[in-house]
Amino acid sequence: MKLKMPMKEFLMDNMVTGVVHNFLDFEPVPDFQKSKYSVQRFMQNINIFSQSVSDFFNIQISEDHQFTAEYSRDKEYLFDIPEKKEDFFNPGLRAQVVDFILKRKRFSKDPSQAFAFGINNLINDGVYKAAYPLHEGGYDSADEHSPRGQLLKNWATIWSVWKYQPLDHIKEYFGVKIGLYFAWLGFYTCMLIPASIVGVLCFLYGCFTLLGDSPSDDVCEVYKDTLMCPQCDVETYNYWKLGEACVYAKMTHFFDNGATVFFAVFMSLWGVTFLELWKRYSAKIAHRWDMTSFDATEEHPRPEYLAQLPIVKKKLNFITRIYEPHVSFWKKRVPFAIFSCSVVILLVTVALGAVVGVILYRLSIKAVLSISGNKNLTSMASVIISTTAAVLNLFCIVIFDKVYQRIANYLTELEMHRTQTEYENSLTLKMFLLQFVNYYSSIFYIAFFKGRFGGHPGHYSLLFGYCQEECGTGGCLLELSMQLAIIMVGKQAINAVFEMGVPWLLWFSKMWHLHKKEKHKSGKHIIAQWESDYSLSEWGSNGLFFEYLEMVLQFGFVTIFVAAFPLAPLFALLNNLFEIRLDARKFITSFRRPVPQRVKSIGE
Repeated sequence: MKLKMPMKEFLMDNMVTGVVHNFLDFEPVPDFQKSKYSVQRFMQNINIFSQSVSDFFNIQISEDHQFTAEYSRDKEYLFDIPEKKEDFFNPGLRAQVVDFILKRKRFSKDPSQAFAFGINNLINDGVYKAAYPLHEGGYDSADEHSPRGQLLKNWATIWSVWKYQPLDHIKEYFGVKIGLYFAWLGFYTCMLIPASIVGVLCFLYGCFTLLGDSPSDDVCEVYKDTLMCPQCDVETYNYWKLGEACVYAKMTHFFDNGATVFFAVFMSLWGVTFLELWKRYSAKIAHRWDMTSFDATEEHPRPEYLAQLPIVKKKLNFITRIYEPHVSFWKKRVPFAIFSCSVVILLVTVALGAVVGVILYRLSIKAVLSISGNKNLTSMASVIISTTAAVLNLFCIVIFDKVYQRIANYLTELEMHRTQTEYENSLTLKMFLLQFVNYYSSIFYIAFFKGRFGGHPGHYSLLFGYCQEECGTGGCLLELSMQLAIIMVGKQAINAVFEMGVPWLLWFSKMWHLHKKEKHKSGKHIIAQWESDYSLSEWGSNGLFFEYLEMVLQFGFVTIFVAAFPLAPLFALLNNLFEIRLDARKFITSFRRPVPQRVKSIGE
């Protein structure tokens, strides 16, 4: 498994001491001292300033560290093995080793049974109920010194929102993969602070300059009695006065004002800065956690991949030095890849069809409000239509989201990817393509297509017998803002309810069944740790993927269309401040302890 373990320190001291003494013997050449050159001093100051900015946004990591090397039983004398040898591998590493063995161990001596291996098959056959690592201590017990209790007390509480995350402890308890997720989420949340401040200032600028805004004054005061042409040639549409769009024009100024262009440029630079600073910080963490030399090609085959294979010819893998079943590229991989692409294209078409359905809903409601003759409804028609259509679109998004997850997982399993990294890369491509269309198609329609093909008075274009949509007075920016706000905030609220509510309901159901069985037993029953953990929900192998997906979609809302909704970074910041602690509490109290996994990065 190529686990890296700490080495004895005195060995490294002996090797490095001579090099350090030799290095200190050299004196700097006088002609090349940096203090004599103003340009070099200036660049040095720039480097110090950039380092201080980077350190300000960095999440704290504890400082103790040891040199490590790949563990080998033949060279145990090189490693820092404690007197109690059981403590050399911490519980997280031990769980990783045991899980590796259990998922690949055969349970039948009959060579004809090719699939008689792995704990997962035994669970599917009903031999065992579950297999999972145990949490270390109870989170509600008096033992506050247990790793679980310490993490809950110092990390997974709402009152710890303003504290640094103990990333080293998270990595030791949950593994590198989950540790990197919380490092990235914390870094992203810190970087949202300047974006939120600038966004709020731009919104306040729109509020303070509303009274002096000439376009809205023209609509509401100067030209309010100007008679406007009907919005369509159909008999149900009448002439209307420009003053009826007064409310819409004033609301548009909150988001579309002189500071909007500046904010768009600022967020462009912010996005690039965020990505570059994260690459630097990610490399720092990977080096500290000894993941820089980790190579995905060294991964062993997935148990699910081996379970799908019939008895085929085995081939030597020159990297792992193990004979593995070889899957035919033309007979297996190509047909499944073509089938997968076809299904993804079909699902994208369905998502676009849902957008067309929402457009038809807008057109029909617009016609109904025009027929009503109510001036109050007519003046607020654009706001009413935009709000109700955005809620309907959010409802469709939530439904498609759940359907896409199941279909994408099924298609990725059919493609028979050898390693977990290959599997996650394929799943990422499908899910991000489907969710991009699912979440952003209606927003792209409003931003780039709405009002472009409606025609002009005397020659209007019809869509399925309805007049096509037109932007309100002042453009479609207000409608785009409402669409972004409802989808972004509504989706985050729904995710929070599902993430915390569903595990709690499952826990309550399992505990109720366990207590029901114990009623028939005499005496007081002491719940063991394994029994307590069994009542918790299972953390699947792809659970962290959907946490990343949620945050990346949010990042899209914060960057792609942020000029239309300057408060998006603020809402994202508030959501993430609680998301970190709620996710932490969910990992500790609502889910079984996941098997630690090693990765080099988050996959960027």
